[in-house]
Amino acid sequence: MKQKITYILSAGCALLSACATSQSNPSIPEQNQTAKCGHNSYDVAAIVWPAYHPAERWKELGIFGDGKGEWQNVYEAKPKFKGHMQPIVPLWGYESEADPVAVARKIDAALAAGINVFMYDWYWYGGRPFLEEALNDGFLKAPNNERMKFFLMWANHDVDNLWNNKIGEDKKSEIHWSADVSYDEFTKVLVPRFIKYFQKPNYYKIDNKPVLSIFLTKNLVRGMGGAENAKKAIEFLDNECKKAGFAGLHFMSMNTPWDTPIAGNKNPTYAQVAKYYGFESRSAYNFDGWNKSDDYKKWSSLQPAFWDSYKKDFGLAFPIVSTGWDNNPRFPEKDFTKICEGKSPAEYEKALRMAKDWADKNIPAGKPKLIFINAWNEWTEGEYLEPDNFYGYEYLNATARVFGK
Repeated sequence: MKQKITYILSAGCALLSACATSQSNPSIPEQNQTAKCGHNSYDVAAIVWPAYHPAERWKELGIFGDGKGEWQNVYEAKPKFKGHMQPIVPLWGYESEADPVAVARKIDAALAAGINVFMYDWYWYGGRPFLEEALNDGFLKAPNNERMKFFLMWANHDVDNLWNNKIGEDKKSEIHWSADVSYDEFTKVLVPRFIKYFQKPNYYKIDNKPVLSIFLTKNLVRGMGGAENAKKAIEFLDNECKKAGFAGLHFMSMNTPWDTPIAGNKNPTYAQVAKYYGFESRSAYNFDGWNKSDDYKKWSSLQPAFWDSYKKDFGLAFPIVSTGWDNNPRFPEKDFTKICEGKSPAEYEKALRMAKDWADKNIPAGKPKLIFINAWNEWTEGEYLEPDNFYGYEYLNATARVFGK
């Protein structure tokens, strides 16, 4: 295994460094264009789970006392059956994502693979941000950050014991923090914070509208006390974007808006939800239909039909490709949690080409051919592009073969 890893690592470094080193004096790419390392007609966005650093608020949850964030779940993982690829070991080490030097290396590797956008999961609980250090201290202070576009997904789910690998299955669902945000808090606190991010020169925009995606629309409505306030809140943010010199807000849904009412209708269609709340596009945080198949090839083959449905309901849709699934590191006491069988860099590459083909056929002229990848670093869910001890740089190299220069 060690010889194989060394070979992949060497080959990967050669491939991934070629583009990065060719830009001794890179300029900031214009909006809706990729960085020069990527294919110039696609925007490729990798999702970033900003949990791998010693965030102060981990202490409030009583977890990750080693001071490395969720890396602790990664290196404490155990294999649960013969051939189970655990624990996984990052070839770059257990780096803090709040370290700008470490993040600079990640940016170079991503750009060399044709990835020119990072979508950061963004959290807000109890009147304060959570895990924001990875973005503010890591990414935005990296010396090369302006070569990479970024935008936020408000990951507005409640916080339970999911991340705590010391808690048994019977207590995993206990809620510690609610994701609820009131209309006043949203307009007076969150909106100014969003605008500051939107004004960064490398914040990702579509049609001069900063993109803000959201994970759970129903939780937005719950926190606002109803559909009308939630709608007003998004309209308020849209107007503040215009005051800041943008054309408005590009509001994107990253999940199926189930159980989401609109004014006068508790059970609207998804298309009605999209229209009411002003969504301009739809994607997903992962491959859809996990309940239909746990085989990667089969799961992947189901996705174009889901992307078609997003387009039908929202008008504009962007495909997403998953690298797999295995969240057993978060459940050490459970005998086994469902994993995605048959994943491989080769099958992942086929899925990328499928998404690329769908984007070519379904995203209208004038809109970016934006393709998501889940994920850059969801190590504890088995979804990551960063190099590891099993595959080396193969996932990054597969991405480069499809979207690299």
